[in-house]
Amino acid sequence: MANLVYLRMKKSVVLDEMRELKLKDIAFITTSESTRKQELESTSIYRVTKKDKNLVVIDSFLIIEHLTHLYKDVEIQLVGENQTIIRVVKEKKATSPFIVACVWLLLFIGTAMTIMNFHYDVSMQPVQQKLHYLLTGEENEFPLWIQIPYSLGLGLGTLLFFNHWFSKRFNEEPSPLEVEIFNYQQDLDNYLNYNENKINGRKPSR
Repeated sequence: MANLVYLRMKKSVVLDEMRELKLKDIAFITTSESTRKQELESTSIYRVTKKDKNLVVIDSFLIIEHLTHLYKDVEIQLVGENQTIIRVVKEKKATSPFIVACVWLLLFIGTAMTIMNFHYDVSMQPVQQKLHYLLTGEENEFPLWIQIPYSLGLGLGTLLFFNHWFSKRFNEEPSPLEVEIFNYQQDLDNYLNYNENKINGRKPSR
């Protein structure tokens, strides 16, 4: 009677170096026999080399074929994901404070120009002047009592919108930027799953 093994591929795995991958590195498995589970988890699946560059997509079909070839008494039931994306991310060097300052200054100037151009396009200053006139009956070219709270509120609203103050998060909800980055990563993973194995055939180690 075949030993039933449930296998669920990890969606994504990040490595800090090129090395041999074992089954436990790329998938979760469960079986009624603990000794067989340890044996399966220690099975070598694939060795990441320089020819793979920094991306490898391991298909579940190849894993099942490899395991059933090694273990004749095992029946594999796949649950969940069909592929695992392996990313090799080497340790990054510390960023120079000068580069951080330059990037911060560039973003600050670009953001300031964007806000100013938007306010100019929608005639924000005449609107504030008109609002001041409606509320006080007096004309004022620079109604600071409106402009200053508005500017502070604009900055505070931006912080709340992005849900971050440096590394501090205001609540557990993801910010719109994080959602967009997540959606982009999902699209990228789907593209890799569709194309990587088609371009470069992967075979588990024997």
